[in-house]
Amino acid sequence: MDSAGQDINLNSPNKGLLSDSMTDVPVDTTVAAQTPAVEGLTEAEEEELRAELAKVEEEIVTLRQVLAAKERHCAELKRKLGLSALEGLKQNLSRSWHDVQVSNAYKKTQETLSQAGQKTSAALSTVGSAISRKLGDMRNSATFKSFEDRVGNIKSKVAGGRENGTENLPSPTGSGAKPLPGHTPF
Repeated sequence: MDSAGQDINLNSPNKGLLSDSMTDVPVDTTVAAQTPAVEGLTEAEEEELRAELAKVEEEIVTLRQVLAAKERHCAELKRKLGLSALEGLKQNLSRSWHDVQVSNAYKKTQETLSQAGQKTSAALSTVGSAISRKLGDMRNSATFKSFEDRVGNIKSKVAGGRENGTENLPSPTGSGAKPLPGHTPF
């Protein structure tokens, strides 16, 4: 039977695992024997604590061996199912992203950014309205109307000259004479 599939009895000396395929973490029991007793403990209490410490350290080693066996068994199952490391990574990233999205910090940040976006949109709308209003006020001003009239006069002269021919347009020489040969009017 496969060692990873065996029932593991934590109280047995072999712990249900093959020791030749496992790496044990050494437990140094000599350090505990050399440490001076803490004041207030009797020799019996100290011995009891040392025995319990040795037992806990042995259980830690056993649990590490069990975990290693379970990890190998998991990897074998994934290999048989055709699950690659990339698929596992995708699943882990997806799960992590989901965990981030449901976290309180993410929700608070999202809410804050949403509010900031709404306030920014409102501010830009207000600025746009103010600019439109100022441009409207400027267009209704006497200076702008005078400028608009001048541009309109120039436009009518240019457009009128094209309709009637080029005789009404001033010459490039400015003398009122016809343009020089080889020079075309602008």
